[in-house]
Amino acid sequence: MGNNEQKRDGFNSKWGFILACIGSAVGMGNIWRFPIMVSVYGGLTFLLPYFIFVFLIASSGVIGEFSLGRAAGAGPIGAFGQCTEMRLGKKTLGEYIGAIPVLGSMALAIGYTVVISWIFKYAFMAINGSLYAMGTDMNVIGGTFGAAAPESASLGESISTVFSGAAGNTMWLIIGLAVSLVIMAMGIAGGIEKANKIMMPALFFLFVALGIYIFTLPGASEGYKYIFTLNPAGLLNPKVWIFAFGQAFFSLSVAGNGSVIYGSYLPKNEDIVSSARNVAVFDTMAALLAAFVIIPAMAAGGAELSSGGPGLMFVYLVNVFNGMPGGRFVGLVFFICVLFAGVSSIVNLYEAPVATLQEKLNMKRIPAVLSIGVVGCIIAICIQGITSQWMDVVSIYICPLGAMLAGIMFFWLVKEEKIFEAVNEGAVKPIGKWFIPLGKYIYVPLALIALIAGAFFGGIG
Repeated sequence: MGNNEQKRDGFNSKWGFILACIGSAVGMGNIWRFPIMVSVYGGLTFLLPYFIFVFLIASSGVIGEFSLGRAAGAGPIGAFGQCTEMRLGKKTLGEYIGAIPVLGSMALAIGYTVVISWIFKYAFMAINGSLYAMGTDMNVIGGTFGAAAPESASLGESISTVFSGAAGNTMWLIIGLAVSLVIMAMGIAGGIEKANKIMMPALFFLFVALGIYIFTLPGASEGYKYIFTLNPAGLLNPKVWIFAFGQAFFSLSVAGNGSVIYGSYLPKNEDIVSSARNVAVFDTMAALLAAFVIIPAMAAGGAELSSGGPGLMFVYLVNVFNGMPGGRFVGLVFFICVLFAGVSSIVNLYEAPVATLQEKLNMKRIPAVLSIGVVGCIIAICIQGITSQWMDVVSIYICPLGAMLAGIMFFWLVKEEKIFEAVNEGAVKPIGKWFIPLGKYIYVPLALIALIAGAFFGGIG
């Protein structure tokens, strides 16, 4: 693999890179999906296989995508292109294949753009007190979220809200996307790295503080008991392993796009294996913190632990927070945490298509960010009524496909000596010979299983 000689922006520090990668991984999957998987599939019964898969994926796919991007000095299109020699016209086959994860990243970012609008709206409502003022009336709370996520909105209705006097949720969509684009326009070191150095430590600190407060509430102990429950018979259920793998897979943000592009910004003297380990550890810590806040909080409030999806965060938890002592403060802290997680994720998702415009069309940073932002905004406005279906298609099919393709490119098409050279550059201790067989014969087939299982089970993580 050759290196891209064009001068690229990049991360200024190891921890800046790690925090940005943690930010890309700590998203909605950690905050509303992970606690529900822990609840539905029985505490430790789910956590044990989840930890196994996190270790496996971090030891193969995460390292592979970071190394692929850094060795190529390019995003998925350029990196995949350097893995193959077969040409179709002026481009290699890999360049065409590399467009798949870029499009997947763009599609997922567009879906997240709608979700980020809900988050900004609820964070604002938590700040001005209107969220707490709704009390515990589920009809009022549910009606508010129904207005924020209008599944019945038609294309014309969605677009018309932009020009109406009360722009409604579309206004929050534009605000949320604008904040994310401003961070991106400031560059990798000046924008993404600096923003994550603030948001990620703040998220962890606030979640820990929230967890300590929840711990003091009557009834919260039932939530902890549930988390630490192990049902040996449950480990024989194939669904537990399938969903645990799916959660680990998407939680670590391996999809052939974001990790590849962030890896391309990584200095040559940084230890990729150490960085991948830190990303996995802190991503898992964030997921566990979310579980230790949400499940005991719902237990303290007497809520149904198996209530999942967007309704968990925007309906059930609002009801629980509003009914507990200090509920206004708890809701405020929680939705600020969610805001940080959402912004850091959407920035990562839009980065791959932005970098593609910079690499392939030689666009400057700001015009590339604005171009992608305008396209993303327009499509996001149009899909507000079908966001759930949109996100299902992208997460079930496009993301695992991108991860599988990246795994094939790196583990199967790059020569072994080049793989070790890419991984070990900057390493304190060279990686063992186990790495390539693990990637070839376990990680890549598991990515294929994720794709197939997603089609059968309607989403696995």
